[in-house]
Amino acid sequence: MVRCERNLLFLNSFVPFLNLPRTSCNYMKTVTKRDLVMEISNELGMTQRDVFNVMQSFIGQVTTNLSNGDEVVLRNFGTFQVMETKAKVGRNPRDPGKEVTIPPRAVVKFRPGKEMKEKVAKLLPNLHKGRKSKG
Repeated sequence: MVRCERNLLFLNSFVPFLNLPRTSCNYMKTVTKRDLVMEISNELGMTQRDVFNVMQSFIGQVTTNLSNGDEVVLRNFGTFQVMETKAKVGRNPRDPGKEVTIPPRAVVKFRPGKEMKEKVAKLLPNLHKGRKSKG
């Protein structure tokens, strides 16, 4: 069961007592590693332990390759690559008058693949349904 559904079952059980409207999952929910493991396990008929081990190994290999400066390309999904941010001057939030030099650093960037871009683009109309209009 996805986290949103579990939370709704819990929240909606209090609705009669609190006189609140029932809630729904029209917002984007967070899918955790555990949720993915459970879904893949159910889909493939593998044990959760085996799926978890494969997922951990995958994450470890991607991390190792990125830390070696390699680019990780997963066709139709996307590309992970290490990019360098330039040094810049920022402000100290506690003392905005002081300038702070932010050194260059390596960061991981993700570029979605064509198939992912197309699927995510179809999501746009649904994103606005879950948000309350201001006014």
